[in-house]
Amino acid sequence: MAVVFISPKKKQRTFFWGITIALALFLIFVALWVFLSKPAEVPQKLVFNKAKVNVDMSIFNSDQFKNLEIFPEIPIRFSYTAIAQEGGATSGYITAASRGDAEKLLEKMGFVSIDVKDIEIGRDNPFAPSVENAK
Repeated sequence: MAVVFISPKKKQRTFFWGITIALALFLIFVALWVFLSKPAEVPQKLVFNKAKVNVDMSIFNSDQFKNLEIFPEIPIRFSYTAIAQEGGATSGYITAASRGDAEKLLEKMGFVSIDVKDIEIGRDNPFAPSVENAK
């Protein structure tokens, strides 16, 4: 029987320490190689692609373009207080393109002493039913 001066546990511990140190050195080397390396510089090329746009101006001479109608002005809602020629005071709402147009419409309806005011758009509480829709 041979005489062994190193115990098997000590051999095993030395083997594991050797593997652990080798693995740690390998990981440190890879980490330094990856994190400390700089990317290769690529020369930048200046590229200018001219847009290929052709504007067909002949559309302005077509019948469809010549027959286009101008959009009508959006009517604005005004509140008014007026006195009729017969003497009765009336208040209400009228829609017109401008305040002057609203006054002219009311004069055509036979009102005198006309007071036209803009209506504020929107409401303080949008979830409350509006007074105008309740009527």
